[in-house]
Amino acid sequence: MLAKTSLSGSRVRLTSWMPQDLPALAHWYQQSDFLRLLDAQPAYPYSEAFLGQWLEERQKSNHAFIFAVRAVSSNEPAVTAPNDMLLGYVELDGILWNHQVSWISIAIGEEHWGHGYGFEAMQLALTFAFEELNLHRIQLTVFSYNDRAIALYEKLGFQREGIYREFVHRSGDRHDMYLYGLLRPEWKARFG
Repeated sequence: MLAKTSLSGSRVRLTSWMPQDLPALAHWYQQSDFLRLLDAQPAYPYSEAFLGQWLEERQKSNHAFIFAVRAVSSNEPAVTAPNDMLLGYVELDGILWNHQVSWISIAIGEEHWGHGYGFEAMQLALTFAFEELNLHRIQLTVFSYNDRAIALYEKLGFQREGIYREFVHRSGDRHDMYLYGLLRPEWKARFG
């Protein structure tokens, strides 16, 4: 489904995708470091045409919501991205409506790491998931070598629920993949 609601925070806002976003997305999907954090598939670059088709399919799905993460202009010195600049995306997908469960994933362009954009984008997406979609459980997987993401998810209240031991093979080494989950009552207790 195309996300029609625009969600705003103090530093980022979540919007629908625009055609002019594709070059930035394609740029990120050319970077192997970005791809190796995102999924277990080989770090293979994707074309702009492929990504455009992927976005179109996601936006038509009844089981997914994909948002562009954009900068909001601010007077804070820590905010470095110009207003409305595409910073990344956050997606709720694989939604099981009858069980009120969804997967969540986030990707922020490497040039925007370390500015707190991911935390606020995830807060907005989780609020949308729990309040607007009335979901009960949000889950995700993350590779054991992605320390930044693990810290983010735990700061948001996600609990590590399982380990897929030696799941991924990267650069000659095997790495675990962790399963994390967050329930609506846990979210409410933490963020009200």
